[in-house]
Amino acid sequence: MLNPIDRIKAYLQRRQRAYQTTFSGPVPEIVLADLFKFCRVFSSTFHPDPRVAANLDGRREVALRIQKHLHLSDEQLWDLVSKTDPDK
Repeated sequence: MLNPIDRIKAYLQRRQRAYQTTFSGPVPEIVLADLFKFCRVFSSTFHPDPRVAANLDGRREVALRIQKHLHLSDEQLWDLVSKTDPDK
């Protein structure tokens, strides 16, 4: 029987593998490029209207979550999630 921390780590690994499986290959690369552009992953989300800025920040947060699951090691993801993610 796994202890609670190991169960959480196993869950994170399964979730990460699911992201990697879903977003690997030539077709998902096209989708990711579009999402990252739409979500402003590599540009500012500033807007003078705070509601628009909050919307843009939300988009960016989702795209960054996908990106983290694709590119971080298991240990890096665990460190990040255990310190900041309320939705572990």
